Amino acid sequence: MTDAHIAVGMLLILILTIFLGFPVAFTLMALGVGFGYYAYFDAGRMWRAYDRAVESGADAFTQWETWLGGFFNNRIFDLFVNQTYSVIQNDVLTAIPLFLFMGYIVERANIVDRLFSTLYIATRRLPGSMAVAALVTCTLFATATGIVGAVVTLMGLLALPAMLKAKYDVRYATGVICAGGTLGILIPPSILLIVYAATSGISVVRMYAAALLPGLLLAGLYLAYVITRAVLKPSLAPQPTKEETGDHSAIEIAWMMLTSFVPLAFLILAVLGAILFGFATPSEAAAIGALGGLILAAVYRALTWQRLRESVYLTARTSAMVCWLFVGSATFASVFAYLGGQQLISDFVTGLDMSPLMFLIMAQLIIFILGWPLEWTEIIVIFIPIFIPLLPHFGIDPLFFGILVAVNLQTAFLSPPMAMSAYYLKGISPAHVKLTDIFIGMMPYMAIVILCMVIMYVFPGIVFSLPNAIYGG
Repeated sequence: MTDAHIAVGMLLILILTIFLGFPVAFTLMALGVGFGYYAYFDAGRMWRAYDRAVESGADAFTQWETWLGGFFNNRIFDLFVNQTYSVIQNDVLTAIPLFLFMGYIVERANIVDRLFSTLYIATRRLPGSMAVAALVTCTLFATATGIVGAVVTLMGLLALPAMLKAKYDVRYATGVICAGGTLGILIPPSILLIVYAATSGISVVRMYAAALLPGLLLAGLYLAYVITRAVLKPSLAPQPTKEETGDHSAIEIAWMMLTSFVPLAFLILAVLGAILFGFATPSEAAAIGALGGLILAAVYRALTWQRLRESVYLTARTSAMVCWLFVGSATFASVFAYLGGQQLISDFVTGLDMSPLMFLIMAQLIIFILGWPLEWTEIIVIFIPIFIPLLPHFGIDPLFFGILVAVNLQTAFLSPPMAMSAYYLKGISPAHVKLTDIFIGMMPYMAIVILCMVIMYVFPGIVFSLPNAIYGG
């Protein structure tokens, strides 16, 4: 068995331990260090001091001490320390805790209920108006937070009871909440795009520019589906009566939009605009966004010590998880490549003589399947580095590939049996809302995600036009 075969075995063990439920970050570090000890094993270098101690007739304690020192003189420990330092020092990752803090503090600012109510009133004449309001609220809120579980849970508590009370079809209502809640990992400022950029070495600002139009396209396709379904089958989403929405003048609706929709939209656009047009780096813009979130919470009189403490705690916990994933992934990938695993996979894939389209379909299908048991963070930091070196052979731009992955990962939250959006929503739904109904309600949105990917492939200008217009081709 060659070292390359051992590396492939290392990858298979990783997949097995993930399926068994072991913590991914620590599994990556343990496998990286364990197999790295074998890969970098050099007895002559490691126990040179021990051999000298034995030859000089040193006492037993000295011999034991030098042997133990030799045991830890393996270069894998140097690699592990260096990878940890490199991750902590990475300027790109600095934006992650700041964006997370902005999202968590906005989540606790109590503006989502007001935003949903206002949008419902403003769109009351549209077919499926409450679903439209829920989708727009999900999109805006998901963009601000980027945390799928928080968006789906909060909107499930807020919008689902209102839609069920209005006699909306259960599958229609649950599907729109689950799909809308996932958009935050695609539409900038998305943490997923930061992690992909750090993994692939692409500029974060180009990733943000490239993801904006595909994100709006997917949200627009969702919106078109929601309205079309309500037009074709009005019983799915009964039109509200004047008693349900109230009698509001245009001036009143404008004021409600000004006090609920505009502040959050302005915060997101200001952060995104500062990044796209070069007024601030992603980290600087994220810091301004975090400050803006604090100001919003204070203006809405929701900034309490308890909420601030919760936001800081959740930010620290999630940031630590991402950082240790990067440390484990970097160590694992270094050992995997050193043993020849990357070259073996590369030779195998290139030997299949696939066209670029066939390779894209294969890669996206693998990512789709991985989305069942794994979180998007684990897919990006573990498996994307395996695909990145193969892209030049097939003439595929890493930027385009990354946006396809970001769109594809929407399905990670929507594809049964491990669709986390469904479980988030089921956990706070009334008892009569069945998990199977939520699954069926999500199915059309999975088809829409695939349609969006096809449109992007046929019209790649959707991805490249904005970054090329702003930063040049």
